[in-house]
Amino acid sequence: MSDGWRDVYQSRCTNAQSALERIRRGARIFIGSACGEPQLLVRTLLDIAPRVADNEIVHFLDLGVAPYTDERYSEKFRHNALFMGPRLREIIEEGRADYTPVLLSEIPQLIVSGRMHIDVALIQVSPPDSHGYVSLGISVDITKVAAETADYVIAEVNPNMPRTLGDTFLHVSDIDAFVECDESLLEFSPSVPGDIERTIGGYIADIIDNGATIQTGVGRIPSSIFPYLVDKKNLGVHTETFTDGIMDLVERGVINCRKKTLHPGKIVASFCIGSRALYDYVHDNPLFEFHPSHYVNNPAVIARNDRMISINAALTVDLSGQVSSDSLGFRFYSGIGGQVDFVRGAAMSNRGRSIITLPSVTDDGEKSRIVPYLSEGSGVVVTRGDVHYVVTEYGVAYLHGKSIRERAMALINIAHPDFREELLEAAKRQGYVYRDQVMPAVLYPKEYETWFTDKKGEQIFFRPVRATDERAIQDLIYSLPEQDVYTRFFQHLKSFSHKVAMPMAAIDYNDKMALAAVIGREEPEGKENMIAVGRYMRDPVTNYAEVAFTVHDEWQDRGVGTFLLQYLIRIAREKNIEGFTADVLARNDAMIAVFHKAGYPLQIRRDLGTYELKFTFRG
Repeated sequence: MSDGWRDVYQSRCTNAQSALERIRRGARIFIGSACGEPQLLVRTLLDIAPRVADNEIVHFLDLGVAPYTDERYSEKFRHNALFMGPRLREIIEEGRADYTPVLLSEIPQLIVSGRMHIDVALIQVSPPDSHGYVSLGISVDITKVAAETADYVIAEVNPNMPRTLGDTFLHVSDIDAFVECDESLLEFSPSVPGDIERTIGGYIADIIDNGATIQTGVGRIPSSIFPYLVDKKNLGVHTETFTDGIMDLVERGVINCRKKTLHPGKIVASFCIGSRALYDYVHDNPLFEFHPSHYVNNPAVIARNDRMISINAALTVDLSGQVSSDSLGFRFYSGIGGQVDFVRGAAMSNRGRSIITLPSVTDDGEKSRIVPYLSEGSGVVVTRGDVHYVVTEYGVAYLHGKSIRERAMALINIAHPDFREELLEAAKRQGYVYRDQVMPAVLYPKEYETWFTDKKGEQIFFRPVRATDERAIQDLIYSLPEQDVYTRFFQHLKSFSHKVAMPMAAIDYNDKMALAAVIGREEPEGKENMIAVGRYMRDPVTNYAEVAFTVHDEWQDRGVGTFLLQYLIRIAREKNIEGFTADVLARNDAMIAVFHKAGYPLQIRRDLGTYELKFTFRG
């Protein structure tokens, strides 16, 4: 391309008001997105307001002041939001603006097909390079498609707009008017994460493996994740947007994208929002590639990233797993955006995982955000068939492929303790769970989770039993040889029913404690297997606890039972229990040996083929 582009550029340079004078009545006007909004052009729209009427303004993620939404301009401009910020919520609720719910990946096709024809596109770009190309900088998203298809394109040329790489460029010959402007870009500062968000961030980080590719949204919870990722290795990023938190992880070498299977060595996004420091960081930085939304958010493209992990926020989740994230009842709150795109893309990915996050209660603490059913008017953004992980500050629920009963139990288990009882009662009324189901309204003691290496070098995860482990306990018992069942329960059990298994799972973690030994946590979801379980139950009269445990026969003689007993002793001592008692068949030499290894003097009394064991922790 010759330097002739300079003549084209100069001939099309004008001032904002002159450029906007070509806008006709009834035109659909697209405004560039997020922090890439052309602020001078937006302000100047008000100057031409007296001579226009019934103009529709289409915008994705408005972070500016949107002065054209003032009521006095209602006959001049009407806003159609594809995603809404805080100011637009109020205006839409008042009926003075519109909201179009659509997947972000599908908006470009909506524009290209003509179903949302763009008459005028107002965009912001970097100054042209030596070849006559301007960059859309920090906001490529749907802006590039709008600029490529609009009848008339006005570009605000700002030296503060970084030149970003990827599919971000337009030639000056493709733009109808240029308005030069030296103005600071809009900046965005996410809210500072609180204790709840930081706890959620820690749970999410536990799900992210080394070498994973991640997608995060914007807000307090995504910001809370980054500090927990500093010890991860070789993370990649494929996301619609990112903020400042990414810079520290890049500088630390945590995010290097080396293990990505699509665009290795590149952070892929369609826009970013943040501080001036972030904009300077992405300027001409070959680590970052910006692409339009129809590529970045295409589920088939997303799925080409192995170990793809999507992380998105919800407003409410009902007990069947339906996720509402764009509305609270009839009040629209944000938009569909790219949430469904990434949920489905991550699910299709090899070893991918999709995560939905939300605090357990509303900001005022008055309402649970895990609800029996979605309120009237609330839209389902992620269906119960799509949802995989749900994370609150009380833990992680994995729902995909689970029954309604299992889902309800898992979600109640991570709800705020103040609301668990009413959620359980609602689940019973709705026929989701057993009528006699009980769940303790106590916190899961995550601090008791630990790893153990057995005599054969196998890593085994030990954790407290949850109310949701009822089926896993049944599976363990049914997998035991009949003789082992008799040794443990002193009878040949015909069945190990819900009524027997539920009390072993629904415990209070104080007078009743149970630990499970599981394998398969590193495998794809749903493959965790319980190989051993141990429990104690305190007698309030004597302050001694009866202890019992079961180890699958394939894992016996490997130190599992010994470790399980020692760990239960440690917890019992913390709970100020005096000691343990146990009933053991006299011929069960292996179990008796485990108790001898506990290191406490045993009191042994034989009664009809059974040993009654007792030992005290003191002394």
